[in-house]
Amino acid sequence: MKAAFITETGPTDALQVGELPDPTPGPGQVVIRVYASAINPIDTYIRNGTIAMELPLPFVPGCDAAGVVESVGPGVKRLSIGDRVWCTNQGLLGRQGTLSELIAVDEHWTFKLPEPVPYEDAAACALVGVTAHLGLFREAQLEPGETILVIGGSGGVGSMVVQMAAATGARVITTAGSEAKAQVCRDLGAEEVILYKDESIADRTKAFAPDGVNVLWETRREPDFDMAIDLMAGRGRMVLMAGRDAKPAFPVGPFYVKECSLHGFVMFKATPMEMKNAAEDISQWLASGKLSANISARFSLDEAAQAHALQESATLEDSSQLAGKIIVTLNT
Repeated sequence: MKAAFITETGPTDALQVGELPDPTPGPGQVVIRVYASAINPIDTYIRNGTIAMELPLPFVPGCDAAGVVESVGPGVKRLSIGDRVWCTNQGLLGRQGTLSELIAVDEHWTFKLPEPVPYEDAAACALVGVTAHLGLFREAQLEPGETILVIGGSGGVGSMVVQMAAATGARVITTAGSEAKAQVCRDLGAEEVILYKDESIADRTKAFAPDGVNVLWETRREPDFDMAIDLMAGRGRMVLMAGRDAKPAFPVGPFYVKECSLHGFVMFKATPMEMKNAAEDISQWLASGKLSANISARFSLDEAAQAHALQESATLEDSSQLAGKIIVTLNT
């Protein structure tokens, strides 16, 4: 099979494309013929060694994929050959990733894909969709009628948070860096969009939600806790999912007096059951049109290094150049 892989961690040109042996399914595994894979920031961190993990070599990066079940191993119960499926949580903790024509995946990380949903959309919504679902419902326990402020509503995770919160019946405020991105956020369900380069996030949020926001979702690598706690209502919940090396000041007094809570989490530590609960909602919302993929760029497998370079540049240098997910298409 054709795959993108590394033989040692390094810059984007460490990622090469070539032939690797076809995988065979082990107990409880399925082999998927991949039609779409997505690029996530964590893929670039693992490839360049920023996040140190024990990697099987050669190592195929990638967390997300969508395709068709090609074969099944002993003990597989839910899935059959020919099923349309999507998966996430690959390329992590010693598991091979998804930038290859065939992948072997544990059944409990693999979910059925309803017939109307394109493979690209499923791959684009996988990791970011599960992340949004876990943060909104397992962690923040968002309720209909509550108000949420999403910092960065047109990005990969942010666009999922905006849509899921709106589908739940919450009032959604978000931020965007341009009018074009602001319109994307409105189309996704945001009631109020703040152009943060020209407008004050704090002033605009207070005007829209004078009693404070119930949930504040932070996507930036350096959170502003002073602003966040000032904007939250009593018992407000703040969700953190970025900023691995950030060490900002934290206003302890206002935080506990308001009875606020802080929720930090990483998707890949979710249990199979938590992942399944999120996946069932995501598949249903994709099929019904309540959730849509926000795809910004597409590459072929031969262009995997360029796809990684774009993601890395957007994450570390200028996030304004990317307004959504990067998709790699395979087996075309």
